Formats: sequence, C-alpha cells, structure tokens
Amino acid sequence: MTNIKDKVTQDKRLNLEQIIREFESSLFILKEDKLYKIILEVVEKPMIEAALERTDGNQFKAARLLGINRNTLHAKIKKLGIEVRRWKRL
Repeated sequence: MTNIKDKVTQDKRLNLEQIIREFESSLFILKEDKLYKIILEVVEKPMIEAALERTDGNQFKAARLLGINRNTLHAKIKKLGIEVRRWKRL
C-alpha cells in the first residue's frame, strides 16, 4: 500500500518529468548538442536555492539534503553566484 508521502513524491516526479520532456522537445531542435547543459543550468540553481532555504543557509545540511559533498555545493554556489546570506537566520 502506497502512503500519502510516496504518492505526493511520485506525483511531483511525474510533473517534473513532464516539464523536462516539454522543455527538451522545444530545445532539442535548436540546441541538440547542448541540451543536457541547458537543462542542468535551468534546474540546478533553483534546486540549490531551495535546499539552502530549507536548511536556513546551512551548506552542510543543504549538501546532505542534495546528496552531494559540501565542497561540491560550495563550488556550485560560487559558480552560480548564489548569495547564501539571504537564507541565514540572524
């Protein structure tokens, strides 16, 4: 028997998969050789920002939530120009 949390997660995953398919369809013709990079750029920054918001700007916890190393997260934050201070509680 599927519980509510699993059902919501499955529904959200299906919605995201649909968005990616629609996005991919429109870009595939235009940017065939850069599709992965383009989709990653669109998804990565908001995903990292959401993790930082959920963890009040704690990079260690955000990295653990995302399933990546803290140093990797720090490098991505720097590369993407994310301002971590805006999620830190005073």
